[in-house]
Amino acid sequence: MDEKREREAAPTKDHTTVERRSERELVVTRTVNGPARLVFEAWTKAELFRLWWVPRSYGLTLLSCEMDVRVGGEYRLVFRHQESTLAFFGTYLEVTPPSRLVWTNEEGDGGMTVTTVTFDDIAGRTLVAVHDLYPSKEALDAATGSTGAMPEALDQLDELLVSLGSATTK
Repeated sequence: MDEKREREAAPTKDHTTVERRSERELVVTRTVNGPARLVFEAWTKAELFRLWWVPRSYGLTLLSCEMDVRVGGEYRLVFRHQESTLAFFGTYLEVTPPSRLVWTNEEGDGGMTVTTVTFDDIAGRTLVAVHDLYPSKEALDAATGSTGAMPEALDQLDELLVSLGSATTK
Protein backbone atom coordinates (compact mmCIF):
# COMPACT_ATOMS: atom_id res chain seq x y z
CA MET A 1 0.00 0.00 0.00
CA ASP A 2 2.82 2.44 0.84
CA GLU A 3 4.52 1.67 -2.48
CA LYS A 4 1.31 2.48 -4.36
CA ARG A 5 0.97 5.80 -2.50
CA GLU A 6 4.58 6.70 -3.33
CA ARG A 7 3.98 5.99 -7.04
CA GLU A 8 0.88 8.18 -7.00
CA ALA A 9 2.72 11.04 -5.26
CA ALA A 10 5.75 10.88 -7.58
CA PRO A 11 5.78 13.49 -10.35
CA THR A 12 5.02 12.24 -13.84
CA LYS A 13 7.46 13.19 -16.59
CA ASP A 14 5.59 14.28 -19.69
CA HIS A 15 6.86 14.76 -23.19
CA THR A 16 6.92 18.09 -24.94
CA THR A 17 5.10 18.27 -28.26
CA VAL A 18 6.30 20.69 -30.93
CA GLU A 19 3.90 21.16 -33.82
CA ARG A 20 4.13 23.43 -36.82
CA ARG A 21 0.49 24.28 -37.48
CA SER A 22 0.96 26.49 -40.53
CA GLU A 23 3.67 28.36 -42.39
CA ARG A 24 3.75 30.97 -39.60
CA GLU A 25 2.58 29.10 -36.48
CA LEU A 26 4.41 26.90 -34.02
CA VAL A 27 2.76 25.38 -30.94
CA VAL A 28 4.65 23.72 -28.08
CA THR A 29 2.66 21.85 -25.42
CA ARG A 30 3.61 20.12 -22.21
CA THR A 31 1.88 19.10 -18.99
CA VAL A 32 3.99 20.09 -16.00
CA ASN A 33 3.85 19.06 -12.35
CA GLY A 34 2.39 22.07 -10.61
CA PRO A 35 -0.84 24.04 -10.31
CA ALA A 36 -1.52 26.80 -12.85
CA ARG A 37 -1.07 29.48 -10.17
CA LEU A 38 2.50 28.35 -9.49
CA VAL A 39 3.33 27.79 -13.18
CA PHE A 40 2.08 31.30 -13.99
CA GLU A 41 4.34 32.70 -11.26
CA ALA A 42 7.32 30.84 -12.75
CA TRP A 43 6.63 32.62 -16.06
CA THR A 44 6.03 36.07 -14.54
CA LYS A 45 8.42 36.49 -11.60
CA ALA A 46 11.96 37.24 -12.73
CA GLU A 47 13.54 35.46 -9.74
CA LEU A 48 11.79 32.21 -10.77
CA PHE A 49 11.93 32.70 -14.54
CA ARG A 50 15.72 33.02 -14.54
CA LEU A 51 16.00 29.61 -12.80
CA TRP A 52 14.50 27.62 -15.69
CA TRP A 53 14.26 29.60 -18.93
CA VAL A 54 17.82 29.15 -20.28
CA PRO A 55 18.49 25.57 -21.48
CA ARG A 56 21.61 24.32 -19.69
CA SER A 57 22.94 22.58 -22.81
CA TYR A 58 23.02 25.81 -24.85
CA GLY A 59 26.01 27.32 -23.05
CA LEU A 60 24.28 30.65 -22.49
CA THR A 61 24.55 32.83 -19.40
CA LEU A 62 21.58 35.00 -18.50
CA LEU A 63 23.16 38.36 -17.64
CA SER A 64 19.94 40.24 -16.92
CA CYS A 65 16.24 39.51 -16.69
CA GLU A 66 13.89 42.49 -16.49
CA MET A 67 10.15 41.76 -16.49
CA ASP A 68 7.37 44.31 -15.99
CA VAL A 69 4.51 41.83 -16.35
CA ARG A 70 1.44 43.97 -16.97
CA VAL A 71 -0.40 45.04 -20.11
CA GLY A 72 1.94 47.51 -21.80
CA GLY A 73 4.87 46.45 -19.60
CA GLU A 74 8.11 45.34 -21.19
CA TYR A 75 10.64 42.58 -20.75
CA ARG A 76 14.30 42.39 -21.69
CA LEU A 77 16.57 39.37 -21.41
CA VAL A 78 20.29 39.68 -22.11
CA PHE A 79 22.45 36.57 -22.61
CA ARG A 80 26.14 36.01 -23.03
CA HIS A 81 27.25 33.33 -25.46
CA GLN A 82 31.00 32.98 -25.82
CA GLU A 83 32.26 36.49 -26.65
CA SER A 84 28.96 38.12 -27.65
CA THR A 85 25.69 39.18 -26.05
CA LEU A 86 22.15 38.58 -27.28
CA ALA A 87 19.11 40.60 -26.22
CA PHE A 88 15.49 39.49 -26.39
CA PHE A 89 12.80 42.05 -25.68
CA GLY A 90 9.17 42.90 -26.20
CA THR A 91 5.92 44.10 -24.70
CA TYR A 92 3.19 42.30 -22.75
CA LEU A 93 -0.14 42.56 -24.58
CA GLU A 94 -2.29 40.47 -22.24
CA VAL A 95 -1.78 39.30 -18.66
CA THR A 96 -4.60 37.16 -17.24
CA PRO A 97 -3.46 35.37 -14.05
CA PRO A 98 -3.18 32.44 -13.81
CA SER A 99 -4.36 31.36 -17.25
CA ARG A 100 -2.85 33.42 -20.08
CA LEU A 101 0.08 35.59 -21.16
CA VAL A 102 0.60 37.29 -24.52
CA TRP A 103 3.73 39.21 -25.50
CA THR A 104 5.66 40.43 -28.50
CA ASN A 105 9.17 39.39 -29.50
CA GLU A 106 10.61 42.49 -31.13
CA GLU A 107 14.29 41.69 -31.58
CA GLY A 108 14.02 40.07 -35.02
CA ASP A 109 14.83 41.93 -38.23
CA GLY A 110 12.00 40.21 -40.10
CA GLY A 111 9.10 41.61 -38.10
CA MET A 112 7.41 40.94 -34.78
CA THR A 113 6.49 37.52 -33.40
CA VAL A 114 3.57 37.24 -30.97
CA THR A 115 3.72 34.56 -28.27
CA THR A 116 0.62 33.38 -26.42
CA VAL A 117 1.02 31.03 -23.46
CA THR A 118 -1.97 29.39 -21.81
CA PHE A 119 -2.00 27.54 -18.50
CA ASP A 120 -4.82 25.01 -18.02
CA ASP A 121 -5.06 23.53 -14.52
CA ILE A 122 -5.79 19.80 -14.63
CA ALA A 123 -6.07 18.26 -11.16
CA GLY A 124 -3.05 20.08 -9.76
CA ARG A 125 -0.97 19.77 -12.92
CA THR A 126 -0.87 22.32 -15.72
CA LEU A 127 -1.12 21.96 -19.47
CA VAL A 128 1.15 24.68 -20.87
CA ALA A 129 0.65 25.66 -24.52
CA VAL A 130 3.09 28.10 -26.12
CA HIS A 131 1.76 29.45 -29.41
CA ASP A 132 4.15 31.51 -31.54
CA LEU A 133 2.83 33.44 -34.52
CA TYR A 134 5.72 34.56 -36.72
CA PRO A 135 5.52 37.42 -39.22
CA SER A 136 6.47 35.11 -42.11
CA LYS A 137 7.37 31.54 -43.06
CA GLU A 138 11.00 32.65 -43.37
CA ALA A 139 11.00 34.03 -39.83
CA LEU A 140 9.68 30.71 -38.46
CA ASP A 141 12.22 28.76 -40.52
CA ALA A 142 15.02 30.94 -39.12
CA ALA A 143 13.78 30.44 -35.53
CA THR A 144 13.97 26.65 -35.62
CA GLY A 145 17.13 26.63 -33.46
CA SER A 146 15.61 28.72 -30.70
CA THR A 147 12.34 26.80 -30.74
CA GLY A 148 14.35 23.63 -30.23
CA ALA A 149 15.28 25.01 -26.82
CA MET A 150 11.71 24.92 -25.52
CA PRO A 151 11.55 21.19 -24.63
CA GLU A 152 14.68 21.48 -22.48
CA ALA A 153 13.46 24.71 -20.88
CA LEU A 154 10.14 23.04 -20.02
CA ASP A 155 12.02 20.08 -18.50
CA GLN A 156 13.83 22.62 -16.31
CA LEU A 157 10.53 24.32 -15.45
CA ASP A 158 9.14 20.96 -14.35
CA GLU A 159 12.20 20.38 -12.12
CA LEU A 160 11.73 23.82 -10.57
CA LEU A 161 8.02 23.22 -9.95
CA VAL A 162 8.72 19.92 -8.21
CA SER A 163 11.29 21.61 -5.96
CA LEU A 164 8.92 24.52 -5.24
CA GLY A 165 6.12 22.06 -4.46
CA SER A 166 8.42 20.20 -2.05
CA ALA A 167 9.41 23.45 -0.39
CA THR A 168 5.80 24.52 0.13
CA THR A 169 4.70 21.18 1.60
CA LYS A 170 7.44 21.14 4.27
